[in-house]
Amino acid sequence: MPELLLELFSEEIPARMQRRAADELKQLVTNGLVEAGLVYEGAMATATPRRLCLHVMGVPGRSPERSEERKGPRVGAPEKALEGFLKAAGLTSIDQAEIVSDPKKGDFYQAKIVTPGRDAATVIAELVPEIVRRFPWPKSMRWGAASAESGSLRWVRPLHAIVCTFGTENEEPEVIRFTVGDIESGDVTYGHRFMAPDAITVRRMDDYVAKLEAAKVVLDLDRRKQMILHDAKDRALTLNCELVEDPGLLEEVAGLVEWPVVLIGRFEERFLKLPDEVIRLTIRENQKCFVLRDGATGRLADAFVLTANIEAADGGTAIIGGNERVVRARLSDAEFFWTTDLETPLAEHAKRLSAVTFHDKLGSQAERVERVAALAKALAPIVGADPEQAEQAARLAKADLVTGMVGEFPELQGYVGRRYAEAQGIDPAIAAAIEEHYKPVGPSDVVPTAPVSVAVALADKLDLLVSFWAIDEKPTGSKDPFALRRAALGVIRIILENGLRPRQALLVNRHMLRVRLEIKRQEAISLGSAFYELYSAGFLGEREIKSIIHENVPEMDALFIWEAEIRSVDLLSFFVERLKNQLGDQGARHDLVDAVLASEQGVDDLLLITRRIEALSAFLATEDGQNLLAGYKRAANILRAEEKKDGRAFAGEPDPALYQEAEERTLAEAIAVARDKAAEAIAAEDFAGAMEAVAALRAPVDAFFDKILVNADDPAVRENRLKLLSAIPAATAAVADFSKIGG
Repeated sequence: MPELLLELFSEEIPARMQRRAADELKQLVTNGLVEAGLVYEGAMATATPRRLCLHVMGVPGRSPERSEERKGPRVGAPEKALEGFLKAAGLTSIDQAEIVSDPKKGDFYQAKIVTPGRDAATVIAELVPEIVRRFPWPKSMRWGAASAESGSLRWVRPLHAIVCTFGTENEEPEVIRFTVGDIESGDVTYGHRFMAPDAITVRRMDDYVAKLEAAKVVLDLDRRKQMILHDAKDRALTLNCELVEDPGLLEEVAGLVEWPVVLIGRFEERFLKLPDEVIRLTIRENQKCFVLRDGATGRLADAFVLTANIEAADGGTAIIGGNERVVRARLSDAEFFWTTDLETPLAEHAKRLSAVTFHDKLGSQAERVERVAALAKALAPIVGADPEQAEQAARLAKADLVTGMVGEFPELQGYVGRRYAEAQGIDPAIAAAIEEHYKPVGPSDVVPTAPVSVAVALADKLDLLVSFWAIDEKPTGSKDPFALRRAALGVIRIILENGLRPRQALLVNRHMLRVRLEIKRQEAISLGSAFYELYSAGFLGEREIKSIIHENVPEMDALFIWEAEIRSVDLLSFFVERLKNQLGDQGARHDLVDAVLASEQGVDDLLLITRRIEALSAFLATEDGQNLLAGYKRAANILRAEEKKDGRAFAGEPDPALYQEAEERTLAEAIAVARDKAAEAIAAEDFAGAMEAVAALRAPVDAFFDKILVNADDPAVRENRLKLLSAIPAATAAVADFSKIGG
């Protein structure tokens, strides 16, 4: 089967775009081939800094002939309908259509449309130029004289050549000819920009890869990554060090070179006084280099790994020297920030937060810190932390935001704050909380476990959520600019993984009132300014202003409290959805979550809810659980049908005097016992015991349905039996709302 080789050769493609661009090229071309009827066997795409390459294997030489039958209007339909049908089917006369009879719909016209097969080369020659012109680069440019013309070719960087060949393994491949802008396709590409820049004629994928390799170009992105990683580790071993691996940096560096050459640079030992992450980030961000860890001390070594794109005649001495000069300068900057920041106590840095706006409607960072500190202090007893330490940690947690180091490297917030705290002799628990209160950052990140860190982390995330709910800035669709979903999941994970039992609804309600009070205070200040302007201009007198305020304050206060409660309820509903997602990721069924939440009446105890869901899931996996669920649903279906028929509910206690069969009395007694035992077990948080209590209903429920006719002839007996059935949901309600459970 023939294969397609396509290369788009250009100036530098940004490293961050290469892998996605290769995938896009593969998807666009292969989708186009399939739509044209050319079903291929396999495809591979890759990229270097100067080229996108696609190899499609097993492409048929010609697409098959296709035919389809298109149904038209009824015989005798209006002329306009016939004209539309002829146009859509590509017919010139209605005589070219056949008449088909349908026993129900009568006679109608039908056209048989035959699409002849096409040569693959023709399809490719039409497909590729269209893809090149509409390629979805995040950013693209025009260039040269043609750039002034409307509709001229755009590419991420100037496009210089296109290789496009097609053919089988045993024959000379065909060069597929087409033109895009002023670029004509061909079979010529170019090697390494500096070491082998001459033109190279290629035929198909195997000789293309070999010729590029001979011209100092390693085509495959993943192979370049492996080469860099392998050589870097080997170089590190010669220094008795180990490489500090960085997958993101490795991907980026592999996208910067076509012929990776790994070298080692050094920096002055005095810079090792800086925190490790400061050194790593400085070298990573400025020079795209890896750092090494000393095998003996476990701290960073005074060396770094750089990746060149050339085999230099001097063995890389000049390249290493240039990188060392830049690294030395950047580390000197970091050293200056570190020394300067340390001269000021963190508490003094924190005072400058009053000049930093958190949000236009929520005030400054300093005001937010006050809210978080109060909440952390309230949370401290619940999580086993010292209230004073939790409050102090919260007051210092954001202090590093105004330091020079975080101004240069925002990624260091929290991390560098902890190091400043440690260097200034602040309590280790408080110092740890400064860094850890941001955690967990993502689903794979660890949660804080130290009590002070937990208190501040919970307070920080809860304040973030409550604050933005207070001003009605909630996530919508895929938009979540303030990472509120992440914050909610963080709260849930911290609570569950630490086994905490905070009264979440109470915390949210209290904090919502606090935030709304602050907003109201700011609004009152603005309102006072407006009244003052009206008073000064003579539009309102002092008595009139006092009268307006006096008349509206009671109504405004009532509205304020009601609004805060509504926002709190909405936020708690948001927690429910995040909890469902979190438990779903862990394998819990959403219907079981709904069943327990409906029984629990809220999300005030996340740990309790998860334990109940686990117990319910285990119960329903047993035969007793499945049979009881089936009996519950049978009772619910009968009740629903009879209530609809009578137009009323069968509520209230059944009358024992109307029991006619032993199965009725047995079921009534079992329901009473199960209800009481389940409620006692739930109150004692013995969820397995609660499930065992309701499981005892299985046999009497089965016996009732086997022996008893619910719709008895006697209306009083019928109603009594329906009341008995309605007691089954009441008995299981303490465990879960079984109506929410599927299956």
